[in-house]
Amino acid sequence: MSFDNAYEAITEENDARWAFGTGFEDPLSGVDTSVPRGVDGDDLAAYCLMLGDDALIMSHRLQEWCTNAPELEDEVALANIGLDLLGQARLLLTRAGKADGSDRDEDSHAFFRDEREFRNVRLVEVENSDFAYSIARLLISVTWRLSLLQRLTTSADPVLAAIAAKGVKEVTYHRDYAAQWAVRLGDGTEYSRQRMQAGLDAVWPLVGELFELHPVEARLVEAGVAVDPGGLREEFDAVLAQVLSAATLTLPEVAPRGGVAGKRGRDGVHTEAMGFILAELQSIPRAHPEATW
Repeated sequence: MSFDNAYEAITEENDARWAFGTGFEDPLSGVDTSVPRGVDGDDLAAYCLMLGDDALIMSHRLQEWCTNAPELEDEVALANIGLDLLGQARLLLTRAGKADGSDRDEDSHAFFRDEREFRNVRLVEVENSDFAYSIARLLISVTWRLSLLQRLTTSADPVLAAIAAKGVKEVTYHRDYAAQWAVRLGDGTEYSRQRMQAGLDAVWPLVGELFELHPVEARLVEAGVAVDPGGLREEFDAVLAQVLSAATLTLPEVAPRGGVAGKRGRDGVHTEAMGFILAELQSIPRAHPEATW
């Protein structure tokens, strides 16, 4: 169907637009989503929520740079990275609903869970602060995520393997973008180097959580589905060392940020920032749960 202008398309009756409540098609439509033999569906769902929530919340933080980034092209770049991560979140959250048999869709997972039900690491939820801080956080998170996705391409769950294979192509660009900005700031003026170093120092206490093995992950590693995050540390450190050397920056020496009785984001224990994110993310869907636009 064609229209003379965009306004006619928007006002066309029963034409769903890109917004909450518009009835997105199932992103895994036509895909065999049965759980592989010998794999616990609840564990697989929990693992997909971990990775999906990481992507969803990081995407939300990145979109906050729209109209605020230092250059127009960076607003576009950060928005595109956010959209890539949002796409990964859609697939992973939908996979979670198929794996545990609940058939909960992406909207249900994103908009109708409480804070303690989210399983993202705390690194992705803390406030953006300044641009250098956000670049440091992005560099760390996507360097870790790329190593993880590369290994998940051989997962015993073919759906998760396919999601990872698609994600590798996207996150490779994300890492390159973040690394280029880290070098640009670190090897730029003395002030920009100070800001970039300060960003790294501020983010670093949350890095250790990325490499902690959760009991769900341990069971799925044994089943050939998941990746032991501890095994990513060597590659992560090597990549980061290369970037920091080019950027004339130093590796921070900051103690890890503690949780509550040893609990972390994977257990639903988050920072104070998480509640504010969800209040913004979920306000319209919760106010109009059956809405279509």
